[in-house]
Amino acid sequence: MENPFKKAVKDEDKTKEAESEISDNLNEEQTEDSQEDNTEKNSENTDDSTVSESEVNPLQEKYDTLNSQYIRLAADFDNFRKRNEQEREALLKYGAESTLKKMLEVLDNFERGMKAIETVDDCEKVKECYNLAYKNFTDVLAKAGLETIKAEGEVFDPNFHEAVMQTPSSDIPEHTIIAELQKGYKLGDKVLRPTLVNVATEG
Repeated sequence: MENPFKKAVKDEDKTKEAESEISDNLNEEQTEDSQEDNTEKNSENTDDSTVSESEVNPLQEKYDTLNSQYIRLAADFDNFRKRNEQEREALLKYGAESTLKKMLEVLDNFERGMKAIETVDDCEKVKECYNLAYKNFTDVLAKAGLETIKAEGEVFDPNFHEAVMQTPSSDIPEHTIIAELQKGYKLGDKVLRPTLVNVATEG
């Protein structure tokens, strides 16, 4: 007859083995689940990283493009500014060149006239030389753009005239220029010197 104590021990050992096997199976299942979760998380992180990079790359490209355009624009503007400065300096330095070249002809005529009147006693001859030189001089100035401001008989205009005298008159309308005391000149629309005038006032 089998010893009941030995049988109880064997049954207990079998129970422990079964429990151990069940525990091992549970641990394996948990490990697999954990690995699957980690794999899914890694996959999600990879997807997030991919999305993030795909979003950043176009922005980076746009930034690089705009930055490159800005650098080129800044360089173009700097070159434009330098070119303008050089042109302005050249204009200030050589702007009167063409006018001075024309004035050389007038200077030559004055020198010829001075030599011509050295042995001339006839005043009319001297006047003729003077008038020719003066006409030549005014023609050159007119070609350069110089204009005489009209004054005598005109209505006084403070933009072009400067009244240095006022004469009461009952025959001439008020504010009319009676006499020109010194010629005024302009270059285009710019007044170089206003005409000094005598203006009629109410008599």
